[in-house]
Amino acid sequence: MADTFRITLGQLNPTVGDIAGNAVKAFDAWEAGRAAGADLVALPEMFITGYNAQDLVMKPVFHAAAMQAVKDLAVKCAEGPALAIGSPWVEGDALFNAYLICKGGKIASRLLKHHLPNETVFDEVRIFDAGPLGGPYSVGNTRVGSPICEDAWHEDVAETLAETGAEFLLVPNGSPYYRGKFDTRINHMVSRVVETGLPLIYLNMVGGQDDQVFDGGSFALNPGGKLAVQLPTFDEIVTHVDLEHGPDGWRVKDDEKAAHADEWEQDYRVMVTSLRDYCGKTGFKKVLLGMSGGVDSALVATIAADALGPDNVRCVMLPSEYTSPHSLEDAEACAKALGCRYDYVPIADTRAAVTSTLAPLFEGLDADLTEENVQSRIRGLLLMALSNKFGEMLLTTGNKSEVAVGYATIYGDMAGGYNPIKDLYKTRVFETCRWRNNNKRDWMMGNAGEVIPDRIITKPPSAELREDQKDSDSLPDYPELDALLTLLVDENGSIADCVAAGFDADTARKIEKLIYLSEYKRFQSAPGARLTKGAFWLDRRYPIVNRWRDPS
Repeated sequence: MADTFRITLGQLNPTVGDIAGNAVKAFDAWEAGRAAGADLVALPEMFITGYNAQDLVMKPVFHAAAMQAVKDLAVKCAEGPALAIGSPWVEGDALFNAYLICKGGKIASRLLKHHLPNETVFDEVRIFDAGPLGGPYSVGNTRVGSPICEDAWHEDVAETLAETGAEFLLVPNGSPYYRGKFDTRINHMVSRVVETGLPLIYLNMVGGQDDQVFDGGSFALNPGGKLAVQLPTFDEIVTHVDLEHGPDGWRVKDDEKAAHADEWEQDYRVMVTSLRDYCGKTGFKKVLLGMSGGVDSALVATIAADALGPDNVRCVMLPSEYTSPHSLEDAEACAKALGCRYDYVPIADTRAAVTSTLAPLFEGLDADLTEENVQSRIRGLLLMALSNKFGEMLLTTGNKSEVAVGYATIYGDMAGGYNPIKDLYKTRVFETCRWRNNNKRDWMMGNAGEVIPDRIITKPPSAELREDQKDSDSLPDYPELDALLTLLVDENGSIADCVAAGFDADTARKIEKLIYLSEYKRFQSAPGARLTKGAFWLDRRYPIVNRWRDPS
Protein backbone atom coordinates (compact mmCIF):
# COMPACT_ATOMS: atom_id res chain seq x y z
CA MET A 1 0.00 0.00 0.00
CA ALA A 2 1.18 3.51 -0.81
CA ASP A 3 2.05 5.53 2.28
CA THR A 4 0.87 8.88 0.90
CA PHE A 5 -2.30 10.02 -0.86
CA ARG A 6 -2.81 13.46 -2.39
CA ILE A 7 -6.25 14.95 -3.03
CA THR A 8 -6.60 18.12 -5.08
CA LEU A 9 -9.61 20.07 -3.82
CA GLY A 10 -11.47 22.40 -6.15
CA GLN A 11 -13.26 24.89 -3.89
CA LEU A 12 -14.80 26.57 -6.92
CA ASN A 13 -17.75 28.66 -8.10
CA PRO A 14 -19.92 26.90 -10.70
CA THR A 15 -22.74 28.61 -12.56
CA VAL A 16 -26.14 26.94 -12.62
CA GLY A 17 -26.92 25.73 -16.13
CA ASP A 18 -23.47 26.46 -17.57
CA ILE A 19 -22.58 22.82 -18.05
CA ALA A 20 -19.82 23.55 -20.57
CA GLY A 21 -18.29 26.29 -18.42
CA ASN A 22 -18.41 24.14 -15.31
CA ALA A 23 -16.75 21.30 -17.21
CA VAL A 24 -13.90 23.64 -18.17
CA LYS A 25 -13.44 24.59 -14.50
CA ALA A 26 -13.41 20.92 -13.58
CA PHE A 27 -10.82 20.07 -16.23
CA ASP A 28 -8.58 22.98 -15.18
CA ALA A 29 -8.69 21.72 -11.58
CA TRP A 30 -7.88 18.21 -12.80
CA GLU A 31 -4.88 19.50 -14.76
CA ALA A 32 -3.65 21.31 -11.65
CA GLY A 33 -3.99 18.05 -9.75
CA ARG A 34 -2.16 16.09 -12.42
CA ALA A 35 0.69 18.62 -12.37
CA ALA A 36 0.90 18.30 -8.59
CA GLY A 37 0.96 14.50 -8.63
CA ALA A 38 -2.49 14.07 -7.12
CA ASP A 39 -4.13 10.67 -6.78
CA LEU A 40 -7.63 12.17 -6.80
CA VAL A 41 -9.10 15.51 -7.88
CA ALA A 42 -12.33 16.33 -6.06
CA LEU A 43 -15.07 18.83 -6.90
CA PRO A 44 -18.22 19.67 -4.92
CA GLU A 45 -21.73 18.28 -5.03
CA MET A 46 -23.66 18.74 -8.32
CA PHE A 47 -20.74 20.73 -9.70
CA ILE A 48 -21.36 20.00 -13.36
CA THR A 49 -24.84 21.60 -13.26
CA GLY A 50 -24.19 24.18 -10.59
CA TYR A 51 -26.19 24.19 -7.37
CA ASN A 52 -28.98 24.70 -6.37
CA ALA A 53 -30.50 24.11 -9.83
CA GLN A 54 -33.96 23.28 -8.42
CA ASP A 55 -36.50 21.89 -10.94
CA LEU A 56 -34.14 22.50 -13.86
CA VAL A 57 -32.46 19.24 -12.89
CA MET A 58 -35.65 17.30 -13.66
CA LYS A 59 -35.72 18.46 -17.29
CA PRO A 60 -34.61 15.35 -19.25
CA VAL A 61 -32.59 17.22 -21.87
CA PHE A 62 -30.75 19.06 -19.08
CA HIS A 63 -29.75 16.12 -16.92
CA ALA A 64 -28.86 14.13 -20.04
CA ALA A 65 -26.49 16.92 -21.09
CA ALA A 66 -24.92 16.96 -17.62
CA MET A 67 -24.36 13.21 -17.63
CA GLN A 68 -22.81 13.37 -21.09
CA ALA A 69 -20.51 16.18 -19.98
CA VAL A 70 -19.17 14.00 -17.16
CA LYS A 71 -18.66 11.10 -19.55
CA ASP A 72 -16.73 13.44 -21.87
CA LEU A 73 -14.65 14.66 -18.93
CA ALA A 74 -13.82 11.08 -18.03
CA VAL A 75 -12.37 10.56 -21.50
CA LYS A 76 -10.37 13.81 -21.33
CA CYS A 77 -9.06 12.89 -17.87
CA ALA A 78 -8.11 9.31 -18.72
CA GLU A 79 -4.36 9.75 -18.21
CA GLY A 80 -3.81 11.03 -14.72
CA PRO A 81 -5.55 11.22 -11.36
CA ALA A 82 -9.10 10.06 -10.75
CA LEU A 83 -11.73 12.80 -10.96
CA ALA A 84 -14.64 12.98 -8.49
CA ILE A 85 -17.49 15.29 -9.51
CA GLY A 86 -21.11 15.85 -8.54
CA SER A 87 -23.80 15.37 -11.18
CA PRO A 88 -27.39 14.23 -11.67
CA TRP A 89 -27.59 10.58 -12.63
CA VAL A 90 -30.41 8.52 -14.10
CA GLU A 91 -30.96 4.80 -13.58
CA GLY A 92 -34.19 3.43 -15.02
CA ASP A 93 -36.95 5.85 -14.10
CA ALA A 94 -35.07 7.24 -11.09
CA LEU A 95 -33.10 10.50 -10.92
CA PHE A 96 -30.33 10.76 -8.34
CA ASN A 97 -27.99 13.33 -6.86
CA ALA A 98 -24.77 11.48 -7.59
CA TYR A 99 -21.04 11.69 -7.04
CA LEU A 100 -19.22 10.18 -10.00
CA ILE A 101 -15.68 8.82 -9.94
CA CYS A 102 -13.93 8.97 -13.31
CA LYS A 103 -10.91 6.72 -13.91
CA GLY A 104 -9.27 5.29 -16.99
CA GLY A 105 -11.49 7.16 -19.43
CA LYS A 106 -14.84 6.13 -17.96
CA ILE A 107 -17.14 6.56 -14.99
CA ALA A 108 -15.78 3.81 -12.77
CA SER A 109 -17.96 4.34 -9.68
CA ARG A 110 -21.02 6.30 -8.73
CA LEU A 111 -22.39 7.15 -5.32
CA LEU A 112 -26.06 8.08 -4.92
CA LYS A 113 -27.19 10.51 -2.22
CA HIS A 114 -29.26 8.74 0.42
CA HIS A 115 -30.55 11.51 2.70
CA LEU A 116 -32.33 14.22 0.71
CA PRO A 117 -32.72 17.56 2.52
CA ASN A 118 -36.25 18.91 2.47
CA GLU A 119 -36.09 22.05 4.61
CA THR A 120 -35.08 25.71 4.37
CA VAL A 121 -33.91 26.32 0.79
CA PHE A 122 -33.78 22.64 -0.18
CA ASP A 123 -36.45 20.60 -2.00
CA GLU A 124 -34.45 17.53 -2.91
CA VAL A 125 -37.26 15.12 -2.08
CA ARG A 126 -39.23 16.87 -4.83
CA ILE A 127 -36.41 16.44 -7.35
CA PHE A 128 -34.38 13.31 -6.60
CA ASP A 129 -34.90 9.71 -5.65
CA ALA A 130 -33.06 8.49 -2.56
CA GLY A 131 -30.11 6.24 -3.26
CA PRO A 132 -29.29 3.14 -1.23
CA LEU A 133 -26.69 2.99 1.49
CA GLY A 134 -23.50 2.15 -0.38
CA GLY A 135 -19.87 1.32 0.12
CA PRO A 136 -16.56 3.00 -0.67
CA TYR A 137 -14.85 3.32 -4.05
CA SER A 138 -11.26 2.49 -4.89
CA VAL A 139 -8.57 4.89 -6.04
CA GLY A 140 -5.48 2.79 -6.59
CA ASN A 141 -5.43 0.47 -3.61
CA THR A 142 -7.05 3.01 -1.28
CA ARG A 143 -10.74 2.89 -0.43
CA VAL A 144 -12.53 6.23 -0.09
CA GLY A 145 -15.99 6.90 1.31
CA SER A 146 -17.98 9.92 0.11
CA PRO A 147 -21.17 10.81 1.97
CA ILE A 148 -22.78 13.49 -0.20
CA CYS A 149 -23.51 16.68 1.78
CA GLU A 150 -26.65 15.88 3.83
CA ASP A 151 -25.52 12.23 4.08
CA ALA A 152 -22.72 13.40 6.38
CA TRP A 153 -25.21 15.05 8.75
CA HIS A 154 -26.55 11.60 9.66
CA GLU A 155 -24.80 8.68 11.32
CA ASP A 156 -25.82 5.79 9.10
CA VAL A 157 -24.09 6.63 5.79
CA ALA A 158 -20.65 7.29 7.31
CA GLU A 159 -20.94 4.27 9.60
CA THR A 160 -21.88 2.01 6.66
CA LEU A 161 -18.91 3.31 4.68
CA ALA A 162 -16.56 2.66 7.60
CA GLU A 163 -17.96 -0.83 8.14
CA THR A 164 -17.49 -1.68 4.45
CA GLY A 165 -13.85 -0.65 4.31
CA ALA A 166 -13.58 3.11 3.76
CA GLU A 167 -10.18 4.36 4.94
CA PHE A 168 -11.09 8.03 5.03
CA LEU A 169 -14.10 10.18 4.16
CA LEU A 170 -14.31 12.82 1.43
CA VAL A 171 -17.55 14.82 1.74
CA PRO A 172 -18.62 16.88 -1.32
CA ASN A 173 -21.00 19.72 -0.49
CA GLY A 174 -23.24 22.44 -1.82
CA SER A 175 -23.74 24.07 1.56
CA PRO A 176 -24.97 27.70 1.53
CA TYR A 177 -24.21 30.31 4.13
CA TYR A 178 -26.32 31.40 7.00
CA ARG A 179 -25.04 33.18 10.08
CA GLY A 180 -23.27 30.63 12.29
CA LYS A 181 -23.37 27.85 9.68
CA PHE A 182 -19.67 26.99 9.87
CA ASP A 183 -19.90 25.98 13.53
CA THR A 184 -22.86 23.75 12.71
CA ARG A 185 -20.89 22.04 9.94
CA ILE A 186 -17.85 21.49 12.14
CA ASN A 187 -19.95 19.99 14.94
CA HIS A 188 -21.62 17.50 12.59
CA MET A 189 -18.34 16.49 10.95
CA VAL A 190 -16.57 16.04 14.29
CA SER A 191 -19.37 13.65 15.22
CA ARG A 192 -18.77 11.60 12.06
CA VAL A 193 -15.03 11.47 12.77
CA VAL A 194 -15.56 10.40 16.37
CA GLU A 195 -18.11 7.75 15.39
CA THR A 196 -16.06 6.21 12.58
CA GLY A 197 -12.50 6.88 13.72
CA LEU A 198 -11.70 8.01 10.16
CA PRO A 199 -10.18 11.24 8.86
CA LEU A 200 -12.67 13.45 7.04
CA ILE A 201 -12.21 16.04 4.29
CA TYR A 202 -15.11 18.46 3.83
CA LEU A 203 -15.23 20.16 0.41
CA ASN A 204 -17.66 23.02 -0.16
CA MET A 205 -18.29 25.23 -3.19
CA VAL A 206 -18.21 29.04 -3.25
CA GLY A 207 -20.17 31.74 -5.06
CA GLY A 208 -23.66 33.17 -5.34
CA GLN A 209 -26.78 31.60 -6.82
CA ASP A 210 -29.97 33.67 -6.67
CA ASP A 211 -30.42 34.33 -2.94
CA GLN A 212 -27.84 31.83 -1.71
CA VAL A 213 -24.10 32.22 -1.27
CA PHE A 214 -21.87 29.20 -0.86
CA ASP A 215 -19.08 30.20 1.48
CA GLY A 216 -16.46 27.52 0.97
CA GLY A 217 -14.42 27.18 4.14
CA SER A 218 -13.46 23.59 3.27
CA PHE A 219 -11.56 21.74 5.98
CA ALA A 220 -10.03 18.43 7.05
CA LEU A 221 -10.30 16.67 10.38
CA ASN A 222 -8.25 13.84 11.83
CA PRO A 223 -9.58 11.19 14.26
CA GLY A 224 -10.56 12.78 17.53
CA GLY A 225 -11.80 15.84 15.65
CA LYS A 226 -8.46 17.64 15.40
CA LEU A 227 -8.45 20.28 12.66
CA ALA A 228 -5.68 19.61 10.12
CA VAL A 229 -6.60 21.97 7.26
CA GLN A 230 -8.94 24.95 6.97
CA LEU A 231 -9.33 26.81 3.68
CA PRO A 232 -10.46 30.43 3.34
CA THR A 233 -14.12 31.29 3.11
CA PHE A 234 -15.67 32.68 -0.11
CA ASP A 235 -12.48 32.46 -2.23
CA GLU A 236 -12.08 30.15 -5.21
CA ILE A 237 -9.06 27.96 -4.60
CA VAL A 238 -7.52 24.80 -6.01
CA THR A 239 -5.24 23.29 -3.42
CA HIS A 240 -3.79 19.96 -2.34
CA VAL A 241 -4.42 17.98 0.83
CA ASP A 242 -1.99 15.20 1.70
CA LEU A 243 -2.66 12.11 3.76
CA GLU A 244 -0.01 9.80 5.23
CA HIS A 245 -0.51 6.16 6.12
CA GLY A 246 0.87 4.90 9.40
CA PRO A 247 0.24 2.24 12.03
CA ASP A 248 -3.14 3.79 12.87
CA GLY A 249 -4.27 4.23 9.27
CA TRP A 250 -4.55 7.43 7.24
CA ARG A 251 -3.99 10.87 8.74
CA VAL A 252 -4.27 14.28 7.07
CA LYS A 253 -1.02 16.24 7.20
CA ASP A 254 -1.27 19.58 8.96
CA ASP A 255 -1.37 22.47 6.50
CA GLU A 256 -3.01 25.85 6.02
CA LYS A 257 -5.50 26.93 8.67
CA ALA A 258 -7.02 30.11 7.31
CA ALA A 259 -8.68 32.39 9.86
CA HIS A 260 -12.37 33.12 9.33
CA ALA A 261 -13.85 36.58 9.74
CA ASP A 262 -16.47 37.52 12.33
CA GLU A 263 -20.19 37.44 11.50
CA TRP A 264 -20.35 41.14 10.58
CA GLU A 265 -17.68 40.77 7.93
CA GLN A 266 -19.08 37.46 6.70
CA ASP A 267 -22.59 38.93 6.36
CA TYR A 268 -21.21 41.89 4.46
CA ARG A 269 -19.18 39.67 2.17
CA VAL A 270 -22.26 37.55 1.46
CA MET A 271 -24.16 40.67 0.39
CA VAL A 272 -21.29 41.79 -1.84
CA THR A 273 -20.73 38.30 -3.30
CA SER A 274 -24.42 37.69 -3.93
CA LEU A 275 -24.79 40.92 -5.90
CA ARG A 276 -21.50 40.45 -7.77
CA ASP A 277 -22.38 36.93 -8.85
CA TYR A 278 -26.03 37.72 -9.56
CA CYS A 279 -24.90 40.44 -11.96
CA GLY A 280 -21.99 38.45 -13.35
CA LYS A 281 -24.03 35.32 -13.97
CA THR A 282 -27.01 37.16 -15.49
CA GLY A 283 -24.93 39.52 -17.63
CA PHE A 284 -25.45 42.87 -15.91
CA LYS A 285 -22.32 45.00 -15.63
CA LYS A 286 -23.90 48.12 -14.08
CA VAL A 287 -26.58 48.89 -11.52
CA LEU A 288 -28.58 51.89 -10.34
CA LEU A 289 -30.65 52.72 -7.28
CA GLY A 290 -32.76 55.46 -5.82
CA MET A 291 -30.53 57.41 -3.40
CA SER A 292 -32.78 58.93 -0.75
CA GLY A 293 -30.26 60.25 1.74
CA GLY A 294 -31.33 57.48 4.12
CA VAL A 295 -29.35 54.66 5.63
CA ASP A 296 -30.74 51.80 3.54
CA SER A 297 -29.97 53.25 0.11
CA ALA A 298 -26.56 54.40 1.38
CA LEU A 299 -25.70 50.85 2.44
CA VAL A 300 -26.99 49.34 -0.83
CA ALA A 301 -24.93 51.85 -2.82
CA THR A 302 -21.86 50.93 -0.77
CA ILE A 303 -22.43 47.20 -1.30
CA ALA A 304 -22.87 47.82 -5.04
CA ALA A 305 -19.66 49.87 -5.23
CA ASP A 306 -17.78 47.10 -3.40
CA ALA A 307 -19.32 44.41 -5.63
CA LEU A 308 -18.99 46.03 -9.06
CA GLY A 309 -16.77 49.09 -8.64
CA PRO A 310 -17.95 52.70 -8.15
CA ASP A 311 -17.84 53.43 -11.90
CA ASN A 312 -20.58 50.85 -12.42
CA VAL A 313 -23.05 52.28 -9.90
CA ARG A 314 -25.53 55.10 -10.59
CA CYS A 315 -27.15 56.81 -7.59
CA VAL A 316 -30.31 58.78 -8.42
CA MET A 317 -31.88 61.34 -6.10
CA LEU A 318 -35.58 61.90 -6.95
CA PRO A 319 -36.74 64.62 -4.56
CA SER A 320 -40.27 65.80 -3.86
CA GLU A 321 -41.33 68.81 -1.80
CA TYR A 322 -41.09 66.58 1.31
CA THR A 323 -37.43 65.74 0.74
CA SER A 324 -35.43 67.55 3.42
CA PRO A 325 -32.35 69.66 2.64
CA HIS A 326 -30.18 67.35 4.71
CA SER A 327 -31.37 64.33 2.67
CA LEU A 328 -30.27 66.11 -0.51
CA GLU A 329 -26.91 66.92 1.05
CA ASP A 330 -26.42 63.44 2.53
CA ALA A 331 -27.30 61.57 -0.67
CA GLU A 332 -24.85 63.59 -2.74
CA ALA A 333 -22.12 63.39 -0.09
CA CYS A 334 -22.44 59.59 0.12
CA ALA A 335 -22.40 59.13 -3.66
CA LYS A 336 -19.30 61.35 -3.93
CA ALA A 337 -17.53 59.54 -1.07
CA LEU A 338 -18.22 56.26 -2.84
CA GLY A 339 -17.08 57.65 -6.19
CA CYS A 340 -20.37 56.70 -7.87
CA ARG A 341 -22.29 58.65 -10.49
CA TYR A 342 -24.93 60.92 -8.93
CA ASP A 343 -28.02 62.08 -10.85
CA TYR A 344 -30.63 64.56 -9.66
CA VAL A 345 -34.13 64.00 -11.05
CA PRO A 346 -36.91 66.04 -9.31
CA ILE A 347 -40.37 64.49 -9.42
CA ALA A 348 -42.50 67.59 -8.62
CA ASP A 349 -43.68 68.19 -12.20
CA THR A 350 -44.46 64.52 -12.76
CA ARG A 351 -46.33 64.32 -9.49
CA ALA A 352 -48.36 67.42 -10.38
CA ALA A 353 -49.30 65.86 -13.70
CA VAL A 354 -50.41 62.61 -12.06
CA THR A 355 -52.36 64.53 -9.40
CA SER A 356 -54.09 66.56 -12.09
CA THR A 357 -54.92 63.45 -14.10
CA LEU A 358 -56.48 61.75 -11.07
CA ALA A 359 -58.23 64.85 -9.70
CA PRO A 360 -61.61 64.24 -11.44
CA LEU A 361 -61.74 60.71 -10.05
CA PHE A 362 -60.58 61.72 -6.55
CA GLU A 363 -62.84 64.78 -6.27
CA GLY A 364 -64.29 65.15 -2.79
CA LEU A 365 -61.94 62.59 -1.25
CA ASP A 366 -59.30 63.43 1.35
CA ALA A 367 -55.63 62.89 0.58
CA ASP A 368 -54.28 59.74 2.23
CA LEU A 369 -51.73 56.97 1.68
CA THR A 370 -52.69 56.93 -2.00
CA GLU A 371 -50.98 60.25 -2.65
CA GLU A 372 -47.92 59.18 -0.65
CA ASN A 373 -47.58 56.02 -2.71
CA VAL A 374 -47.91 57.96 -5.97
CA GLN A 375 -44.57 59.59 -5.14
CA SER A 376 -42.91 56.23 -4.63
CA ARG A 377 -44.44 54.81 -7.81
CA ILE A 378 -43.29 57.80 -9.85
CA ARG A 379 -39.78 57.13 -8.58
CA GLY A 380 -40.11 53.47 -9.53
CA LEU A 381 -41.26 54.39 -13.03
CA LEU A 382 -38.39 56.82 -13.59
CA LEU A 383 -35.78 54.44 -12.20
CA MET A 384 -37.05 51.62 -14.41
CA ALA A 385 -36.91 53.97 -17.40
CA LEU A 386 -33.25 54.64 -16.64
CA SER A 387 -32.68 50.91 -16.19
CA ASN A 388 -34.21 50.15 -19.60
CA LYS A 389 -32.40 52.96 -21.39
CA PHE A 390 -28.93 52.30 -20.02
CA GLY A 391 -29.06 48.54 -19.40
CA GLU A 392 -28.42 48.95 -15.68
CA MET A 393 -30.15 46.64 -13.21
CA LEU A 394 -32.25 48.50 -10.65
CA LEU A 395 -31.54 47.59 -7.03
CA THR A 396 -34.21 47.77 -4.35
CA THR A 397 -33.25 48.99 -0.91
CA GLY A 398 -35.82 47.65 1.59
CA ASN A 399 -34.34 46.15 4.75
CA LYS A 400 -35.80 43.01 6.37
CA SER A 401 -37.79 45.00 8.93
CA GLU A 402 -39.60 46.88 6.16
CA VAL A 403 -40.01 43.80 3.98
CA ALA A 404 -41.50 41.93 6.94
CA VAL A 405 -44.26 44.43 7.75
CA GLY A 406 -44.85 45.79 4.25
CA TYR A 407 -43.41 49.23 4.94
CA ALA A 408 -42.67 49.63 1.25
CA THR A 409 -44.66 50.48 -1.87
CA ILE A 410 -45.28 47.71 -4.33
CA TYR A 411 -44.50 48.90 -7.89
CA GLY A 412 -42.72 51.83 -6.26
CA ASP A 413 -39.62 51.50 -4.11
CA MET A 414 -40.01 47.71 -4.36
CA ALA A 415 -39.40 47.85 -8.13
CA GLY A 416 -36.09 46.32 -9.15
CA GLY A 417 -34.13 43.18 -9.85
CA TYR A 418 -32.15 42.48 -6.67
CA ASN A 419 -32.08 43.53 -3.02
CA PRO A 420 -28.74 43.03 -1.25
CA ILE A 421 -30.14 43.89 2.23
CA LYS A 422 -33.39 41.94 2.05
CA ASP A 423 -32.38 39.71 4.99
CA LEU A 424 -30.79 42.44 7.13
CA TYR A 425 -32.90 43.92 9.92
CA LYS A 426 -32.81 47.70 10.32
CA THR A 427 -30.83 47.58 13.55
CA ARG A 428 -28.17 45.55 11.75
CA VAL A 429 -28.24 48.01 8.84
CA PHE A 430 -27.04 50.76 11.18
CA GLU A 431 -24.27 48.59 12.62
CA THR A 432 -23.23 47.31 9.20
CA CYS A 433 -22.81 50.90 7.99
CA ARG A 434 -20.56 51.63 10.96
CA TRP A 435 -18.61 48.42 10.33
CA ARG A 436 -18.02 49.28 6.67
CA ASN A 437 -16.89 52.82 7.49
CA ASN A 438 -14.20 51.30 9.70
CA ASN A 439 -13.16 48.39 7.49
CA LYS A 440 -11.84 47.93 3.95
CA ARG A 441 -10.84 44.54 2.55
CA ASP A 442 -9.08 43.47 -0.64
CA TRP A 443 -12.28 41.89 -1.99
CA MET A 444 -14.08 45.25 -1.84
CA MET A 445 -13.86 47.32 -5.03
CA GLY A 446 -15.06 50.52 -3.35
CA ASN A 447 -13.23 53.27 -1.51
CA ALA A 448 -11.79 53.13 2.00
CA GLY A 449 -12.74 55.41 4.85
CA GLU A 450 -16.06 56.93 5.89
CA VAL A 451 -18.08 56.30 2.75
CA ILE A 452 -21.42 56.65 4.58
CA PRO A 453 -21.66 60.07 6.27
CA ASP A 454 -22.34 59.81 10.00
CA ARG A 455 -25.51 61.92 9.79
CA ILE A 456 -27.10 59.29 7.53
CA ILE A 457 -26.58 56.70 10.26
CA THR A 458 -27.67 58.82 13.24
CA LYS A 459 -30.72 60.74 11.99
CA PRO A 460 -34.26 59.38 12.62
CA PRO A 461 -35.37 57.16 9.70
CA SER A 462 -38.10 58.61 7.47
CA ALA A 463 -39.73 57.75 4.14
CA GLU A 464 -40.25 61.53 3.59
CA LEU A 465 -43.58 61.06 1.83
CA ARG A 466 -45.36 63.69 3.94
CA GLU A 467 -44.43 66.60 6.19
CA ASP A 468 -42.32 65.68 9.26
CA GLN A 469 -42.85 61.94 8.67
CA LYS A 470 -40.85 59.44 10.72
CA ASP A 471 -40.88 55.64 10.56
CA SER A 472 -41.75 55.57 14.27
CA ASP A 473 -45.09 57.23 13.45
CA SER A 474 -46.29 53.93 11.98
CA LEU A 475 -44.07 51.31 13.60
CA PRO A 476 -42.49 50.56 16.96
CA ASP A 477 -38.94 51.81 17.29
CA TYR A 478 -36.64 49.51 15.34
CA PRO A 479 -34.97 47.78 18.32
CA GLU A 480 -38.42 46.70 19.54
CA LEU A 481 -39.72 45.89 16.05
CA ASP A 482 -36.66 43.82 15.15
CA ALA A 483 -36.83 41.88 18.40
CA LEU A 484 -40.49 41.07 17.72
CA LEU A 485 -39.74 40.08 14.13
CA THR A 486 -36.90 37.83 15.29
CA LEU A 487 -39.38 35.99 17.49
CA LEU A 488 -42.25 35.84 15.00
CA VAL A 489 -40.28 35.25 11.77
CA ASP A 490 -36.85 33.80 12.50
CA GLU A 491 -37.90 31.73 15.52
CA ASN A 492 -41.45 31.04 14.27
CA GLY A 493 -42.78 32.07 17.67
CA SER A 494 -46.25 32.92 18.97
CA ILE A 495 -47.86 35.98 20.52
CA ALA A 496 -47.48 34.21 23.86
CA ASP A 497 -43.73 33.93 23.21
CA CYS A 498 -43.61 37.69 22.55
CA VAL A 499 -45.47 38.42 25.79
CA ALA A 500 -43.18 36.07 27.71
CA ALA A 501 -40.25 38.03 26.31
CA GLY A 502 -41.70 41.24 27.77
CA PHE A 503 -43.53 42.75 24.79
CA ASP A 504 -47.02 44.22 24.77
CA ALA A 505 -49.56 41.73 23.43
CA ASP A 506 -51.44 44.25 21.28
CA THR A 507 -48.19 45.45 19.69
CA ALA A 508 -47.18 41.87 18.95
CA ARG A 509 -50.60 41.18 17.36
CA LYS A 510 -50.29 44.30 15.20
CA ILE A 511 -46.90 43.20 13.93
CA GLU A 512 -48.10 39.64 13.31
CA LYS A 513 -51.02 41.02 11.29
CA LEU A 514 -48.71 43.21 9.22
CA ILE A 515 -46.45 40.23 8.50
CA TYR A 516 -49.34 38.17 7.18
CA LEU A 517 -50.94 41.03 5.24
CA SER A 518 -47.64 41.78 3.50
CA GLU A 519 -47.19 38.29 2.07
CA TYR A 520 -48.50 39.34 -1.34
CA LYS A 521 -45.86 42.06 -1.53
CA ARG A 522 -43.04 39.68 -0.66
CA PHE A 523 -44.31 37.20 -3.24
CA GLN A 524 -43.64 39.83 -5.91
CA SER A 525 -40.47 41.27 -4.43
CA ALA A 526 -36.93 41.04 -5.79
CA PRO A 527 -34.67 38.24 -4.55
CA GLY A 528 -31.92 39.17 -2.13
CA ALA A 529 -28.95 37.82 -0.23
CA ARG A 530 -29.79 35.12 2.32
CA LEU A 531 -28.10 35.70 5.68
CA THR A 532 -30.27 33.63 8.02
CA LYS A 533 -32.48 30.55 8.10
CA GLY A 534 -35.47 32.89 8.31
CA ALA A 535 -34.94 34.69 5.01
CA PHE A 536 -37.95 35.77 2.95
CA TRP A 537 -38.02 33.47 -0.05
CA LEU A 538 -37.41 29.72 0.04
CA ASP A 539 -36.80 29.62 3.79
CA ARG A 540 -40.28 30.91 4.63
CA ARG A 541 -43.23 29.97 2.43
CA TYR A 542 -46.62 31.19 3.55
CA PRO A 543 -49.96 31.46 1.71
CA ILE A 544 -50.99 34.85 0.39
CA VAL A 545 -54.66 34.28 1.29
CA ASN A 546 -54.49 33.60 5.02
CA ARG A 547 -57.06 34.44 7.71
CA TRP A 548 -55.08 32.81 10.53
CA ARG A 549 -54.24 35.04 13.48
CA ASP A 550 -52.66 33.73 16.67
CA PRO A 551 -55.49 33.64 19.27
CA SER A 552 -53.12 33.62 22.26
